[in-house]
Amino acid sequence: MCGIFGYIGNREADNVVINGLKKLEYRGYDSWGVSIIQNEKILSEKHVGKIGDVSSHKKIKKIETNNPEKKISLGIGHTRWATHGGVTEKNAHPHLSCNGEIAIVHNGIIENFEVLKELLLREGHKFSSETDTEVIAHLIEKFYSGNLQEAVRSTTKLLEGTFGILAIHKSEEIIVAVKKGSPLVLGIGEKEFFVASDVSPIVEYTKSVIYLDDGDILAISKDNYKITDFRNSKLTKNIDQISWSIEEIKKKGFKHFMLKEIFEQPESITNTIRGRLPDGDVKLGGPGLTEKDAKKISRIIIIACGTSWHSGLVGEYLIEDFLQIPTEVEYASEFRYRNPPITKNDLVIVISQSGETADTLAALQLAKKAGARTLGIVNVVGSTIARESNGGIYIHAGPEIGVASTKAFSCQIVALCLLTLYIGKLRGGLSKEKSSSLIKNLKILPELIKETLTCSDEVFEIAKKYSHISNFLYLGRGYEFPVALEGALKLKEISYIHAEGYPAAEMKHGPIALIDEKMPVVFLANKTAAYEKVISNMREVKARNGKVIAIATRGDENIGKIADDVIFIPETIEPLMPVLSTIPLQLLAYYIADLRKCDIDKPRNLAKSVTVE
Repeated sequence: MCGIFGYIGNREADNVVINGLKKLEYRGYDSWGVSIIQNEKILSEKHVGKIGDVSSHKKIKKIETNNPEKKISLGIGHTRWATHGGVTEKNAHPHLSCNGEIAIVHNGIIENFEVLKELLLREGHKFSSETDTEVIAHLIEKFYSGNLQEAVRSTTKLLEGTFGILAIHKSEEIIVAVKKGSPLVLGIGEKEFFVASDVSPIVEYTKSVIYLDDGDILAISKDNYKITDFRNSKLTKNIDQISWSIEEIKKKGFKHFMLKEIFEQPESITNTIRGRLPDGDVKLGGPGLTEKDAKKISRIIIIACGTSWHSGLVGEYLIEDFLQIPTEVEYASEFRYRNPPITKNDLVIVISQSGETADTLAALQLAKKAGARTLGIVNVVGSTIARESNGGIYIHAGPEIGVASTKAFSCQIVALCLLTLYIGKLRGGLSKEKSSSLIKNLKILPELIKETLTCSDEVFEIAKKYSHISNFLYLGRGYEFPVALEGALKLKEISYIHAEGYPAAEMKHGPIALIDEKMPVVFLANKTAAYEKVISNMREVKARNGKVIAIATRGDENIGKIADDVIFIPETIEPLMPVLSTIPLQLLAYYIADLRKCDIDKPRNLAKSVTVE
């Protein structure tokens, strides 16, 4: 949640910061703001709404100086996803100290802000917002005695919760950043530095980055940077290289990032499997499991949130089917609070597109503390989950800008397939017939996705029929039950239509009461072991005048006799059907949302990376 960005160098800082915030808007877009230093004064500009909603930016008014050509070389900015306080200009960041000499931006939640605010009020500080963040600016002012870095260090000792903070002072040409639980990355350029919530606004300027760890305090000037811990011990960090280019975060002619990312799935899947299936085998370097480790696994726990949780459900079916290892899938937000029994023989797999999901990260830390081996499946290289897991798999889906995840979901499923094959290889006993079939079909999966995407125009016509509807049901069985959940989630996220996913057989245990002529039901009706059962469920819906939209295997000549609308997809093995069958559901949600004129890439109330609880 929330995007923060800072710049110091020889460019016009206000322009660089606003440009950076535009690339971070997918993290939050309730409001935005910028603060810069000029002539030893802090100048700020704040707006409610998206950056793109402002037809002509006021652009921070430059003060008359003896040298009007002097560049503004230092600035910080923020794009907000509201937590504490409504969506107002006063609650927008940056927040200033009472004396106006300090400005800060913050991502995270300060859990003890009320106690701190009471303390500061008694000392005479004046607050102008409803946010938890503002206490940080006042605390820094309280501790400031000529050294911003030390004032920030003293402030962090009082803060409880999660925070990524950037702070500036009118009399110092530095930016101080501190990380605890909220992501921050330093970009290192030629006599210029950038600090941001992720690499997306940095990559057009430099590919050299340092990923900050919890407890790091960073001070950057025009000429240098220094990283220390909360005790002021100097730290040395490895400099990493961003592996993708600025071109990958452009729309490339597509109307929305979401549509682009749906159509990127053949390439994304290719990148996920590249180099990992040599000569009919599976090769993974990241998990770091030995044969002994694999044979010790008595249970697998998959922990995730949202779309990643749905991919984890597919993983549960897959692992139990292929490996016969008991597997359970947990919501990270619930797992971390219910005192779950965890043993040293458990393998805990955490799945997160961003690698920064707060609840998933907390669950990972809980599992590590209990002595379980942990493995992360993430998309973002250098993310906190990637660094804190004992091992892991990067899905290499490429940057995903649309808030509603699409290509990450399919790549997560493929990564789980690879992991299943890898563990089976180490443990032994995996059916050669099943493993060979999975490998063979994984290799041709990108081509099957390309075929599936040809249904786009057909899906658009179906979307036109149902875009006015207020409620949907999604039903599937076996491997495709998680797809029903994911399809319903996509529709909810971007079109604001109420939709629910269920196992198809559960329809008779309550949801069938909702069926009438106004209720469309989307069935995952591919040729699986449960095919005839699903057909029976479809007939039950039709008997009650419900509308049936079916996702079916190409060549099925009977489905059209029952369903009102059919979208055909290529044939594949059951474990990979979720990858193909989710694509028309992604397209259906997209086209319905577009017809309803929704803001697809930035749906209301949502943010791409959930870094607060």
